[in-house]
Amino acid sequence: MGFMSGMFIGIAIGIGLIVAFARHESVRSKRRKDLAKTIAEFARMTVEDSRKLLPPNFYPSWVVFTRRQKLSSCTHFFLITYWTFNFDLASDINLFLNWFNSLLNKIWPYVNEAASELIKSNVEPILEEYKPVILSSLTFSKLTLGTVAPQFTGVTIVEEDSGAGGVTMDLEMQWDGNPNIVLDIKTKVGVKLPVQVKNIGFTGVFRLIFKPLVNEFPAFGAICFSLKEKKDLDFTLKVVGGDLSSLPGVSDAIEETIRDAIEDSITWPVRQIIPILPGDYSNLELKPVGILEVKLVQAKNLSNKDVIGKSDPYAVVFVRPLRDRTKTSKIINNQLNPIWNENFEFIIEDASTQHLTVRIFDDEGIQASELIGCAQVSLKDLEPGKVKDVWLHLVKDLAVHRDNKYRGEVHLELLYCPFGVENSIKNPFDPDFSLTSFEKTLKSGPGDAEAEDTRTRRRSNVIIRGVLSVTVISAEDLPVVDLMGKADPFVVLMLKKTDKKLKTRVVNESLNPVWNQTFDFVVEDGLHEMLILEVYDHDTFGKEKIGRVILTLTKVILEGEYSETFPLDGAKSGNISLHLKWAAQHKFRDP
Repeated sequence: MGFMSGMFIGIAIGIGLIVAFARHESVRSKRRKDLAKTIAEFARMTVEDSRKLLPPNFYPSWVVFTRRQKLSSCTHFFLITYWTFNFDLASDINLFLNWFNSLLNKIWPYVNEAASELIKSNVEPILEEYKPVILSSLTFSKLTLGTVAPQFTGVTIVEEDSGAGGVTMDLEMQWDGNPNIVLDIKTKVGVKLPVQVKNIGFTGVFRLIFKPLVNEFPAFGAICFSLKEKKDLDFTLKVVGGDLSSLPGVSDAIEETIRDAIEDSITWPVRQIIPILPGDYSNLELKPVGILEVKLVQAKNLSNKDVIGKSDPYAVVFVRPLRDRTKTSKIINNQLNPIWNENFEFIIEDASTQHLTVRIFDDEGIQASELIGCAQVSLKDLEPGKVKDVWLHLVKDLAVHRDNKYRGEVHLELLYCPFGVENSIKNPFDPDFSLTSFEKTLKSGPGDAEAEDTRTRRRSNVIIRGVLSVTVISAEDLPVVDLMGKADPFVVLMLKKTDKKLKTRVVNESLNPVWNQTFDFVVEDGLHEMLILEVYDHDTFGKEKIGRVILTLTKVILEGEYSETFPLDGAKSGNISLHLKWAAQHKFRDP
Protein backbone atom coordinates (compact mmCIF):
# COMPACT_ATOMS: atom_id res chain seq x y z
CA MET A 1 0.00 0.00 0.00
CA GLY A 2 1.07 3.64 0.07
CA PHE A 3 3.28 3.18 3.15
CA MET A 4 5.33 0.65 1.15
CA SER A 5 6.53 3.53 -1.01
CA GLY A 6 8.32 5.13 1.93
CA MET A 7 9.64 1.81 3.11
CA PHE A 8 11.00 1.07 -0.37
CA ILE A 9 12.82 4.43 -0.42
CA GLY A 10 14.82 3.43 2.65
CA ILE A 11 15.45 -0.06 1.30
CA ALA A 12 16.46 1.27 -2.13
CA ILE A 13 19.02 3.65 -0.65
CA GLY A 14 20.31 0.89 1.58
CA ILE A 15 20.69 -1.52 -1.31
CA GLY A 16 22.40 1.16 -3.36
CA LEU A 17 24.97 1.72 -0.66
CA ILE A 18 25.41 -2.01 -0.19
CA VAL A 19 26.01 -2.45 -3.91
CA ALA A 20 28.48 0.43 -3.89
CA PHE A 21 30.37 -1.03 -0.94
CA ALA A 22 29.93 -4.68 -1.97
CA ARG A 23 33.45 -5.17 -3.24
CA HIS A 24 35.10 -2.54 -1.02
CA GLU A 25 33.91 -4.24 2.18
CA SER A 26 34.34 -7.90 1.13
CA VAL A 27 34.30 -10.30 4.06
CA ARG A 28 37.17 -12.22 2.57
CA SER A 29 40.44 -10.36 2.82
CA LYS A 30 42.02 -12.43 0.08
CA ARG A 31 39.34 -11.46 -2.39
CA ARG A 32 39.82 -7.78 -1.45
CA LYS A 33 43.49 -8.00 -2.22
CA ASP A 34 42.87 -9.82 -5.47
CA LEU A 35 40.27 -7.28 -6.55
CA ALA A 36 42.59 -4.40 -5.73
CA LYS A 37 45.26 -5.96 -7.90
CA THR A 38 42.71 -6.55 -10.68
CA ILE A 39 41.52 -2.95 -10.56
CA ALA A 40 45.08 -1.71 -10.75
CA GLU A 41 45.64 -3.87 -13.79
CA PHE A 42 42.37 -2.72 -15.38
CA ALA A 43 43.36 0.92 -14.87
CA ARG A 44 46.37 0.42 -17.12
CA MET A 45 44.35 -1.37 -19.80
CA THR A 46 43.01 0.09 -23.01
CA VAL A 47 39.84 -1.09 -24.71
CA GLU A 48 41.94 -3.11 -27.15
CA ASP A 49 43.69 -4.84 -24.24
CA SER A 50 40.39 -5.74 -22.57
CA ARG A 51 38.99 -7.16 -25.80
CA LYS A 52 42.05 -9.37 -26.19
CA LEU A 53 41.53 -10.66 -22.66
CA LEU A 54 37.76 -11.19 -22.78
CA PRO A 55 35.48 -12.28 -25.66
CA PRO A 56 32.51 -10.00 -26.54
CA ASN A 57 29.92 -12.22 -24.81
CA PHE A 58 31.55 -11.39 -21.44
CA TYR A 59 30.57 -7.74 -21.74
CA PRO A 60 27.16 -6.74 -20.34
CA SER A 61 24.92 -4.79 -22.73
CA TRP A 62 25.32 -1.62 -20.67
CA VAL A 63 29.12 -1.42 -21.07
CA VAL A 64 29.97 0.94 -23.95
CA PHE A 65 33.47 2.22 -24.80
CA THR A 66 34.88 4.80 -27.15
CA ARG A 67 37.77 3.68 -29.37
CA ARG A 68 40.70 4.91 -27.22
CA GLN A 69 39.04 5.28 -23.84
CA LYS A 70 40.64 3.65 -20.81
CA LEU A 71 38.37 1.71 -18.47
CA SER A 72 36.97 4.20 -15.94
CA SER A 73 36.73 3.57 -12.21
CA CYS A 74 32.95 3.39 -12.63
CA THR A 75 33.29 0.70 -15.28
CA HIS A 76 35.81 -1.17 -13.07
CA PHE A 77 33.27 -1.25 -10.27
CA PHE A 78 30.31 -2.43 -12.29
CA LEU A 79 32.32 -4.95 -14.35
CA ILE A 80 33.64 -6.48 -11.15
CA THR A 81 30.17 -6.46 -9.60
CA TYR A 82 28.70 -7.97 -12.78
CA TRP A 83 31.29 -10.72 -13.07
CA THR A 84 31.04 -11.46 -9.35
CA PHE A 85 27.25 -11.73 -9.47
CA ASN A 86 27.35 -13.91 -12.59
CA PHE A 87 30.19 -16.23 -11.62
CA ASP A 88 30.70 -16.17 -7.82
CA LEU A 89 27.17 -15.48 -6.58
CA ALA A 90 25.43 -17.50 -9.27
CA SER A 91 26.82 -20.61 -7.64
CA ASP A 92 26.01 -19.48 -4.11
CA ILE A 93 23.25 -16.86 -4.38
CA ASN A 94 21.66 -18.08 -1.17
CA LEU A 95 24.78 -17.05 0.74
CA PHE A 96 24.43 -13.49 -0.51
CA LEU A 97 20.68 -13.34 0.22
CA ASN A 98 21.15 -14.77 3.70
CA TRP A 99 23.83 -12.19 4.43
CA PHE A 100 21.70 -9.36 3.05
CA ASN A 101 18.54 -10.43 4.92
CA SER A 102 20.53 -10.84 8.13
CA LEU A 103 21.85 -7.29 7.74
CA LEU A 104 18.32 -5.99 7.05
CA ASN A 105 17.00 -7.72 10.20
CA LYS A 106 19.66 -6.01 12.29
CA ILE A 107 18.98 -2.52 11.00
CA TRP A 108 15.19 -2.91 10.78
CA PRO A 109 14.37 -1.36 14.22
CA TYR A 110 16.23 1.78 13.17
CA VAL A 111 14.53 1.79 9.73
CA ASN A 112 11.15 1.45 11.43
CA GLU A 113 11.78 4.30 13.83
CA ALA A 114 13.21 6.63 11.23
CA ALA A 115 10.74 5.86 8.45
CA SER A 116 7.37 5.92 10.23
CA GLU A 117 6.91 9.70 10.38
CA LEU A 118 8.42 10.14 6.92
CA ILE A 119 6.03 7.55 5.47
CA LYS A 120 3.05 9.08 7.22
CA SER A 121 3.72 12.56 5.84
CA ASN A 122 4.43 11.25 2.31
CA VAL A 123 1.62 8.72 2.03
CA GLU A 124 -1.35 10.73 3.29
CA PRO A 125 -1.36 12.91 0.14
CA ILE A 126 -1.30 9.71 -1.97
CA LEU A 127 -4.31 8.27 -0.12
CA GLU A 128 -6.11 11.58 -0.53
CA GLU A 129 -5.49 11.42 -4.28
CA TYR A 130 -7.03 7.93 -4.56
CA LYS A 131 -9.73 8.43 -1.91
CA PRO A 132 -13.21 7.21 -3.00
CA VAL A 133 -16.02 9.72 -3.30
CA ILE A 134 -17.97 8.25 -0.36
CA LEU A 135 -15.18 9.31 2.04
CA SER A 136 -14.54 12.92 2.99
CA SER A 137 -11.17 12.23 4.63
CA LEU A 138 -8.66 9.39 5.03
CA THR A 139 -5.65 9.96 7.31
CA PHE A 140 -3.28 8.04 9.58
CA SER A 141 -3.68 8.22 13.32
CA LYS A 142 -0.99 5.60 13.94
CA LEU A 143 1.71 4.07 11.75
CA THR A 144 4.66 1.83 12.58
CA LEU A 145 6.15 -0.87 10.37
CA GLY A 146 6.33 -3.48 13.15
CA THR A 147 9.12 -5.82 14.15
CA VAL A 148 9.24 -8.06 11.06
CA ALA A 149 11.61 -6.97 8.29
CA PRO A 150 10.99 -7.82 4.63
CA GLN A 151 12.97 -10.76 3.26
CA PHE A 152 14.52 -10.91 -0.19
CA THR A 153 14.25 -14.33 -1.82
CA GLY A 154 15.81 -13.74 -5.23
CA VAL A 155 18.03 -11.33 -7.14
CA THR A 156 18.60 -10.87 -10.88
CA ILE A 157 20.72 -8.50 -12.94
CA VAL A 158 18.50 -7.52 -15.92
CA GLU A 159 20.78 -6.60 -18.80
CA GLU A 160 18.19 -6.13 -21.52
CA ASP A 161 16.16 -3.62 -19.46
CA SER A 162 19.06 -1.54 -18.21
CA GLY A 163 19.47 0.77 -21.16
CA ALA A 164 22.63 2.70 -21.97
CA GLY A 165 24.48 3.94 -18.92
CA GLY A 166 22.56 2.05 -16.23
CA VAL A 167 22.25 -1.19 -14.29
CA THR A 168 18.90 -2.82 -13.47
CA MET A 169 18.44 -5.21 -10.56
CA ASP A 170 15.26 -7.18 -9.78
CA LEU A 171 14.81 -8.30 -6.17
CA GLU A 172 12.00 -10.64 -5.17
CA MET A 173 10.65 -9.58 -1.79
CA GLN A 174 8.35 -11.26 0.71
CA TRP A 175 6.86 -9.54 3.75
CA ASP A 176 4.54 -11.08 6.33
CA GLY A 177 4.42 -7.91 8.36
CA ASN A 178 2.94 -6.99 11.71
CA PRO A 179 2.70 -3.20 11.35
CA ASN A 180 0.48 -1.11 13.58
CA ILE A 181 -1.51 1.00 11.13
CA VAL A 182 -4.72 2.81 12.04
CA LEU A 183 -6.62 4.92 9.49
CA ASP A 184 -9.03 7.61 10.60
CA ILE A 185 -11.84 7.74 8.05
CA LYS A 186 -14.76 10.11 7.78
CA THR A 187 -17.68 9.44 5.45
CA LYS A 188 -19.69 12.01 3.52
CA VAL A 189 -22.55 11.60 5.99
CA GLY A 190 -20.29 12.53 8.92
CA VAL A 191 -19.56 9.07 10.39
CA LYS A 192 -16.04 8.77 11.86
CA LEU A 193 -14.29 5.42 12.25
CA PRO A 194 -10.76 4.29 13.20
CA VAL A 195 -9.88 1.39 10.86
CA GLN A 196 -6.94 -0.90 11.57
CA VAL A 197 -4.96 -2.56 8.76
CA LYS A 198 -3.90 -6.05 9.91
CA ASN A 199 -2.37 -9.33 8.74
CA ILE A 200 -0.40 -7.92 5.84
CA GLY A 201 1.09 -10.46 3.45
CA PHE A 202 2.98 -9.24 0.40
CA THR A 203 5.07 -10.93 -2.31
CA GLY A 204 6.44 -9.09 -5.32
CA VAL A 205 9.43 -8.23 -7.47
CA PHE A 206 11.07 -4.94 -6.58
CA ARG A 207 13.07 -3.26 -9.38
CA LEU A 208 16.09 -0.99 -8.84
CA ILE A 209 17.73 0.96 -11.65
CA PHE A 210 21.12 2.53 -10.95
CA LYS A 211 21.43 5.29 -13.52
CA PRO A 212 23.34 7.16 -14.86
CA LEU A 213 26.74 5.56 -14.29
CA VAL A 214 29.36 8.13 -13.32
CA ASN A 215 33.07 8.21 -12.55
CA GLU A 216 32.73 9.20 -8.89
CA PHE A 217 31.64 7.35 -5.80
CA PRO A 218 29.18 5.61 -5.50
CA ALA A 219 29.39 5.12 -9.32
CA PHE A 220 25.75 6.07 -10.09
CA GLY A 221 23.89 9.36 -9.97
CA ALA A 222 20.42 8.20 -8.93
CA ILE A 223 18.33 5.16 -8.04
CA CYS A 224 14.95 4.50 -9.65
CA PHE A 225 12.74 2.05 -7.81
CA SER A 226 9.46 0.43 -8.78
CA LEU A 227 7.30 -2.56 -7.99
CA LYS A 228 7.96 -4.64 -11.12
CA GLU A 229 5.44 -7.36 -10.28
CA LYS A 230 2.83 -7.68 -7.53
CA LYS A 231 2.41 -11.42 -7.00
CA ASP A 232 0.28 -11.34 -3.87
CA LEU A 233 -1.16 -8.78 -1.46
CA ASP A 234 -3.41 -9.74 1.44
CA PHE A 235 -4.59 -7.68 4.38
CA THR A 236 -7.66 -7.34 6.59
CA LEU A 237 -9.50 -4.25 7.77
CA LYS A 238 -11.05 -3.99 11.24
CA VAL A 239 -12.83 -1.13 12.95
CA VAL A 240 -11.26 -0.43 16.33
CA GLY A 241 -14.05 -1.23 18.77
CA GLY A 242 -16.69 -1.84 16.08
CA ASP A 243 -17.82 -3.71 12.97
CA LEU A 244 -17.01 -2.33 9.52
CA SER A 245 -19.87 -4.30 7.97
CA SER A 246 -22.29 -1.88 9.61
CA LEU A 247 -21.37 0.60 6.87
CA PRO A 248 -22.09 -1.11 3.52
CA GLY A 249 -19.52 -0.42 0.84
CA VAL A 250 -17.00 1.38 3.08
CA SER A 251 -14.74 -1.65 3.57
CA ASP A 252 -14.65 -2.33 -0.19
CA ALA A 253 -13.97 1.36 -0.89
CA ILE A 254 -11.01 1.47 1.52
CA GLU A 255 -9.57 -1.79 0.18
CA GLU A 256 -9.98 -0.50 -3.38
CA THR A 257 -8.21 2.74 -2.41
CA ILE A 258 -5.24 0.85 -0.96
CA ARG A 259 -4.91 -1.42 -3.98
CA ASP A 260 -5.27 1.49 -6.42
CA ALA A 261 -2.58 3.43 -4.56
CA ILE A 262 -0.18 0.49 -4.94
CA GLU A 263 -1.18 -0.07 -8.55
CA ASP A 264 -0.45 3.48 -9.59
CA SER A 265 2.05 5.06 -7.20
CA ILE A 266 4.88 2.49 -7.25
CA THR A 267 3.99 -0.22 -9.81
CA TRP A 268 6.01 -0.34 -13.04
CA PRO A 269 6.20 1.67 -15.30
CA VAL A 270 5.70 4.27 -12.54
CA ARG A 271 9.03 4.78 -10.83
CA GLN A 272 10.29 6.86 -7.93
CA ILE A 273 13.62 8.63 -8.43
CA ILE A 274 16.06 9.04 -5.54
CA PRO A 275 18.93 11.43 -6.39
CA ILE A 276 22.25 10.29 -4.93
CA LEU A 277 24.52 12.87 -6.56
CA PRO A 278 23.49 16.41 -7.56
CA GLY A 279 22.16 16.62 -11.09
CA ASP A 280 19.16 16.83 -13.41
CA TYR A 281 17.41 13.45 -13.64
CA SER A 282 14.24 14.57 -15.39
CA ASN A 283 15.09 12.23 -18.28
CA LEU A 284 14.44 9.29 -15.93
CA GLU A 285 10.86 10.37 -15.24
CA LEU A 286 7.86 8.62 -16.75
CA LYS A 287 6.76 10.27 -20.01
CA PRO A 288 3.72 9.85 -22.30
CA VAL A 289 4.34 7.68 -25.38
CA GLY A 290 0.88 7.53 -26.96
CA ILE A 291 -2.90 7.86 -26.74
CA LEU A 292 -5.42 5.08 -26.22
CA GLU A 293 -8.87 5.68 -27.70
CA VAL A 294 -11.61 3.62 -26.02
CA LYS A 295 -15.21 3.20 -27.11
CA LEU A 296 -17.28 1.68 -24.31
CA VAL A 297 -19.97 0.06 -26.44
CA GLN A 298 -22.22 -2.07 -24.25
CA ALA A 299 -22.50 -4.89 -21.72
CA LYS A 300 -24.72 -7.95 -21.71
CA ASN A 301 -26.12 -10.46 -19.22
CA LEU A 302 -24.94 -8.52 -16.17
CA SER A 303 -25.50 -10.05 -12.74
CA ASN A 304 -28.51 -8.47 -11.07
CA LYS A 305 -27.59 -6.80 -7.77
CA ASP A 306 -31.10 -5.49 -6.97
CA VAL A 307 -33.77 -7.45 -5.11
CA ILE A 308 -36.52 -5.43 -6.74
CA GLY A 309 -36.16 -4.56 -10.41
CA LYS A 310 -32.82 -4.65 -12.24
CA SER A 311 -29.40 -3.12 -11.69
CA ASP A 312 -28.61 0.45 -12.74
CA PRO A 313 -25.18 -0.14 -14.28
CA TYR A 314 -22.41 2.31 -15.06
CA ALA A 315 -18.76 1.79 -15.96
CA VAL A 316 -15.52 3.18 -14.53
CA VAL A 317 -12.64 2.98 -17.03
CA PHE A 318 -8.96 3.75 -16.44
CA VAL A 319 -5.37 2.91 -17.30
CA ARG A 320 -4.02 4.54 -14.15
CA PRO A 321 -6.52 4.97 -11.29
CA LEU A 322 -5.77 8.63 -10.71
CA ARG A 323 -8.93 10.56 -10.02
CA ASP A 324 -8.40 13.04 -12.86
CA ARG A 325 -7.53 10.24 -15.33
CA THR A 326 -10.47 7.94 -14.53
CA LYS A 327 -13.52 8.06 -16.81
CA THR A 328 -17.08 7.28 -15.71
CA SER A 329 -19.93 6.44 -18.06
CA LYS A 330 -23.55 7.50 -17.73
CA ILE A 331 -25.92 5.36 -15.62
CA ILE A 332 -28.38 3.13 -17.50
CA ASN A 333 -31.36 2.58 -15.21
CA ASN A 334 -33.05 -0.80 -14.71
CA GLN A 335 -31.05 -2.63 -17.38
CA LEU A 336 -28.87 -5.77 -17.46
CA ASN A 337 -27.90 -5.22 -21.11
CA PRO A 338 -26.87 -1.55 -21.11
CA ILE A 339 -25.75 0.30 -24.23
CA TRP A 340 -23.38 3.23 -23.57
CA ASN A 341 -21.55 3.88 -26.87
CA GLU A 342 -19.27 6.43 -25.17
CA ASN A 343 -15.76 7.46 -26.23
CA PHE A 344 -12.85 8.02 -23.82
CA GLU A 345 -9.17 8.88 -24.24
CA PHE A 346 -6.20 7.89 -22.07
CA ILE A 347 -2.51 8.87 -21.96
CA ILE A 348 -0.16 5.87 -22.20
CA GLU A 349 3.35 5.80 -20.70
CA ASP A 350 4.38 2.20 -21.43
CA ALA A 351 2.29 0.18 -23.88
CA SER A 352 4.30 -2.99 -23.18
CA THR A 353 3.26 -3.23 -19.51
CA GLN A 354 0.15 -1.09 -18.94
CA HIS A 355 -3.42 -2.30 -19.26
CA LEU A 356 -6.94 -0.89 -19.47
CA THR A 357 -9.28 -1.70 -16.58
CA VAL A 358 -13.08 -1.61 -16.70
CA ARG A 359 -15.24 -1.86 -13.59
CA ILE A 360 -19.01 -2.19 -13.87
CA PHE A 361 -21.03 -0.97 -10.87
CA ASP A 362 -24.67 -0.94 -9.84
CA ASP A 363 -25.65 2.56 -8.80
CA GLU A 364 -27.27 2.62 -5.34
CA GLY A 365 -28.09 6.31 -5.06
CA ILE A 366 -26.72 7.85 -1.85
CA GLN A 367 -25.23 4.52 -0.76
CA ALA A 368 -21.96 3.12 -2.05
CA SER A 369 -22.22 1.53 -5.50
CA GLU A 370 -21.95 -2.25 -5.64
CA LEU A 371 -19.39 -3.87 -7.93
CA ILE A 372 -20.93 -6.14 -10.57
CA GLY A 373 -17.62 -7.19 -12.12
CA CYS A 374 -14.38 -6.00 -13.68
CA ALA A 375 -12.13 -6.83 -16.63
CA GLN A 376 -8.72 -5.93 -18.04
CA VAL A 377 -7.05 -5.90 -21.44
CA SER A 378 -3.26 -5.60 -21.87
CA LEU A 379 -2.13 -2.85 -24.22
CA LYS A 380 0.65 -5.09 -25.53
CA ASP A 381 -2.11 -7.11 -27.22
CA LEU A 382 -3.13 -4.09 -29.35
CA GLU A 383 -1.66 -3.47 -32.78
CA PRO A 384 -0.81 0.25 -33.04
CA GLY A 385 -3.11 2.06 -35.45
CA LYS A 386 -5.61 -0.80 -35.74
CA VAL A 387 -8.99 -0.84 -34.00
CA LYS A 388 -9.51 -3.94 -31.85
CA ASP A 389 -13.05 -5.08 -31.07
CA VAL A 390 -13.22 -7.15 -27.85
CA TRP A 391 -15.77 -8.77 -25.56
CA LEU A 392 -14.36 -9.20 -22.03
CA HIS A 393 -15.77 -11.53 -19.38
CA LEU A 394 -16.36 -9.82 -16.03
CA VAL A 395 -14.80 -11.24 -12.85
CA LYS A 396 -15.14 -10.32 -9.20
CA ASP A 397 -11.44 -9.71 -8.55
CA LEU A 398 -8.68 -9.28 -11.13
CA ALA A 399 -6.13 -10.59 -8.62
CA VAL A 400 -7.93 -13.96 -8.53
CA HIS A 401 -7.05 -15.94 -11.63
CA ARG A 402 -10.06 -18.28 -11.41
CA ASP A 403 -13.61 -17.00 -11.16
CA ASN A 404 -16.11 -19.52 -12.44
CA LYS A 405 -19.21 -17.45 -11.75
CA TYR A 406 -20.57 -15.77 -14.89
CA ARG A 407 -21.12 -12.03 -14.23
CA GLY A 408 -21.67 -10.82 -17.77
CA GLU A 409 -19.52 -9.33 -20.53
CA VAL A 410 -18.46 -5.87 -21.63
CA HIS A 411 -17.87 -4.77 -25.22
CA LEU A 412 -15.03 -2.37 -26.12
CA GLU A 413 -13.38 -0.91 -29.21
CA LEU A 414 -9.74 0.03 -28.67
CA LEU A 415 -7.27 2.02 -30.76
CA TYR A 416 -3.69 2.71 -29.62
CA CYS A 417 -1.90 5.59 -31.37
CA PRO A 418 1.81 5.96 -30.47
CA PHE A 419 3.31 9.43 -30.69
CA GLY A 420 5.55 9.99 -33.70
CA VAL A 421 3.64 7.79 -36.17
CA GLU A 422 0.56 9.95 -36.59
CA ASN A 423 0.89 10.21 -40.37
CA SER A 424 0.66 6.44 -40.79
CA ILE A 425 -2.46 5.98 -38.64
CA LYS A 426 -6.05 6.63 -39.65
CA ASN A 427 -7.81 7.66 -36.46
CA PRO A 428 -11.58 8.06 -36.88
CA PHE A 429 -11.88 9.64 -33.45
CA ASP A 430 -9.69 12.61 -34.38
CA PRO A 431 -9.73 14.10 -37.91
CA ASP A 432 -6.67 16.24 -37.05
CA PHE A 433 -4.57 13.28 -35.96
CA SER A 434 -2.85 12.89 -39.32
CA LEU A 435 -1.73 16.52 -39.39
CA THR A 436 1.90 17.32 -38.74
CA SER A 437 2.85 19.44 -35.75
CA PHE A 438 3.50 22.36 -38.13
CA GLU A 439 0.04 21.99 -39.70
CA LYS A 440 -1.59 21.84 -36.28
CA THR A 441 0.21 25.05 -35.32
CA LEU A 442 -1.04 26.78 -38.45
CA LYS A 443 -4.57 25.56 -37.85
CA SER A 444 -4.76 26.47 -34.16
CA GLY A 445 -2.81 29.68 -34.54
CA PRO A 446 0.55 30.65 -33.04
CA GLY A 447 0.71 31.26 -29.32
CA ASP A 448 -2.36 29.11 -28.61
CA ALA A 449 -1.23 27.64 -25.31
CA GLU A 450 -4.47 25.76 -24.90
CA ALA A 451 -4.40 24.18 -28.36
CA GLU A 452 -3.58 20.66 -27.14
CA ASP A 453 -6.15 20.77 -24.32
CA THR A 454 -8.76 22.09 -26.75
CA ARG A 455 -7.92 19.36 -29.27
CA THR A 456 -8.34 16.69 -26.59
CA ARG A 457 -11.55 18.24 -25.31
CA ARG A 458 -13.10 18.40 -28.80
CA ARG A 459 -12.50 14.79 -29.75
CA SER A 460 -15.84 13.67 -28.35
CA ASN A 461 -17.52 16.31 -30.56
CA VAL A 462 -16.19 14.99 -33.89
CA ILE A 463 -19.09 14.69 -36.37
CA ILE A 464 -18.83 12.27 -39.30
CA ARG A 465 -21.70 12.25 -41.81
CA GLY A 466 -22.31 9.72 -44.52
CA VAL A 467 -24.55 7.09 -46.06
CA LEU A 468 -24.53 3.58 -44.59
CA SER A 469 -25.59 0.75 -46.90
CA VAL A 470 -26.52 -2.50 -45.16
CA THR A 471 -27.05 -5.70 -47.11
CA VAL A 472 -28.82 -8.37 -45.08
CA ILE A 473 -27.51 -11.49 -46.78
CA SER A 474 -28.76 -14.47 -44.80
CA ALA A 475 -29.15 -16.17 -41.44
CA GLU A 476 -28.23 -19.67 -40.33
CA ASP A 477 -29.21 -22.13 -37.63
CA LEU A 478 -32.09 -20.06 -36.26
CA PRO A 479 -33.87 -21.60 -33.26
CA VAL A 480 -37.17 -23.42 -33.77
CA VAL A 481 -40.08 -21.13 -32.94
CA ASP A 482 -43.36 -22.68 -34.15
CA LEU A 483 -44.90 -26.09 -33.57
CA MET A 484 -43.96 -27.25 -37.06
CA GLY A 485 -40.24 -26.99 -36.27
CA LYS A 486 -39.74 -23.98 -38.49
CA ALA A 487 -39.80 -20.16 -38.34
CA ASP A 488 -40.93 -17.34 -40.61
CA PRO A 489 -38.06 -14.90 -40.05
CA PHE A 490 -37.61 -11.29 -41.04
CA VAL A 491 -35.20 -8.57 -39.94
CA VAL A 492 -35.90 -5.06 -38.63
CA LEU A 493 -33.06 -2.53 -39.11
CA MET A 494 -32.78 0.78 -37.26
CA LEU A 495 -30.29 3.43 -36.14
CA LYS A 496 -30.20 4.00 -32.38
CA LYS A 497 -30.27 7.80 -32.56
CA THR A 498 -33.09 8.06 -35.10
CA ASP A 499 -36.65 6.75 -35.36
CA LYS A 500 -36.23 5.33 -38.86
CA LYS A 501 -36.93 1.60 -39.16
CA LEU A 502 -36.69 -0.64 -42.23
CA LYS A 503 -37.41 -4.33 -42.56
CA THR A 504 -36.75 -7.25 -44.89
CA ARG A 505 -39.33 -9.49 -46.46
CA VAL A 506 -40.55 -12.55 -44.56
CA VAL A 507 -39.01 -15.89 -45.56
CA ASN A 508 -41.57 -18.58 -44.78
CA GLU A 509 -40.77 -21.83 -43.01
CA SER A 510 -36.99 -21.57 -42.89
CA LEU A 511 -34.31 -21.74 -40.22
CA ASN A 512 -31.66 -20.71 -42.80
CA PRO A 513 -33.32 -17.80 -44.63
CA VAL A 514 -31.69 -15.88 -47.50
CA TRP A 515 -32.71 -12.23 -48.08
CA ASN A 516 -29.96 -10.44 -50.07
CA GLN A 517 -31.67 -7.08 -49.51
CA THR A 518 -29.87 -3.74 -49.27
CA PHE A 519 -30.99 -0.75 -47.18
CA ASP A 520 -29.53 2.78 -47.06
CA PHE A 521 -29.39 5.06 -44.00
CA VAL A 522 -28.35 8.72 -43.93
CA VAL A 523 -26.11 8.98 -40.86
CA GLU A 524 -25.70 12.35 -39.15
CA ASP A 525 -23.17 11.32 -36.48
CA GLY A 526 -21.26 8.20 -37.43
CA LEU A 527 -18.97 7.92 -34.41
CA HIS A 528 -21.85 8.03 -31.93
CA GLU A 529 -24.41 6.09 -33.96
CA MET A 530 -25.22 2.39 -33.69
CA LEU A 531 -26.90 -0.03 -36.07
CA ILE A 532 -29.43 -2.41 -34.48
CA LEU A 533 -30.79 -5.45 -36.30
CA GLU A 534 -33.53 -7.52 -34.69
CA VAL A 535 -34.64 -10.88 -36.09
CA TYR A 536 -38.33 -11.74 -35.62
CA ASP A 537 -40.58 -14.68 -36.37
CA HIS A 538 -43.69 -13.57 -38.29
CA ASP A 539 -46.95 -14.82 -36.85
CA THR A 540 -50.57 -14.36 -37.81
CA PHE A 541 -51.26 -12.73 -34.47
CA GLY A 542 -48.09 -10.64 -34.24
CA LYS A 543 -44.36 -11.28 -34.07
CA GLU A 544 -41.91 -12.97 -31.71
CA LYS A 545 -38.37 -11.70 -31.21
CA ILE A 546 -35.64 -14.26 -31.92
CA GLY A 547 -32.44 -12.25 -31.29
CA ARG A 548 -30.54 -9.12 -32.19
CA VAL A 549 -27.17 -7.70 -33.26
CA ILE A 550 -25.87 -4.27 -32.20
CA LEU A 551 -22.98 -2.75 -34.19
CA THR A 552 -20.99 0.46 -33.99
CA LEU A 553 -19.99 2.13 -37.26
CA THR A 554 -16.29 2.41 -36.38
CA LYS A 555 -15.12 -0.48 -38.55
CA VAL A 556 -17.09 0.46 -41.65
CA ILE A 557 -15.96 4.11 -41.36
CA LEU A 558 -12.33 2.95 -41.17
CA GLU A 559 -12.44 0.23 -43.84
CA GLY A 560 -15.08 1.59 -46.21
CA GLU A 561 -16.87 -1.74 -46.52
CA TYR A 562 -16.70 -5.26 -45.14
CA SER A 563 -18.68 -8.49 -44.82
CA GLU A 564 -19.03 -10.45 -41.58
CA THR A 565 -21.20 -13.03 -39.81
CA PHE A 566 -22.48 -12.10 -36.33
CA PRO A 567 -23.99 -14.32 -33.61
CA LEU A 568 -27.49 -13.38 -32.48
CA ASP A 569 -27.64 -12.08 -28.91
CA GLY A 570 -30.56 -13.39 -26.90
CA ALA A 571 -31.07 -16.42 -29.14
CA LYS A 572 -30.29 -20.03 -28.27
CA SER A 573 -28.56 -20.38 -31.63
CA GLY A 574 -28.17 -18.65 -34.95
CA ASN A 575 -26.13 -15.99 -36.72
CA ILE A 576 -26.69 -13.42 -39.43
CA SER A 577 -24.44 -12.45 -42.37
CA LEU A 578 -24.18 -8.81 -43.39
CA HIS A 579 -22.33 -6.60 -45.84
CA LEU A 580 -21.79 -2.96 -44.77
CA LYS A 581 -20.59 -0.09 -46.93
CA TRP A 582 -19.84 3.53 -46.01
CA ALA A 583 -19.98 6.57 -48.31
CA ALA A 584 -18.52 9.50 -46.41
CA GLN A 585 -19.69 13.06 -46.70
CA HIS A 586 -17.80 15.84 -44.91
CA LYS A 587 -16.27 15.64 -41.42
CA PHE A 588 -16.43 18.55 -39.00
CA ARG A 589 -16.58 19.47 -35.31
CA ASP A 590 -19.80 20.27 -33.56
CA PRO A 591 -19.27 23.68 -31.93
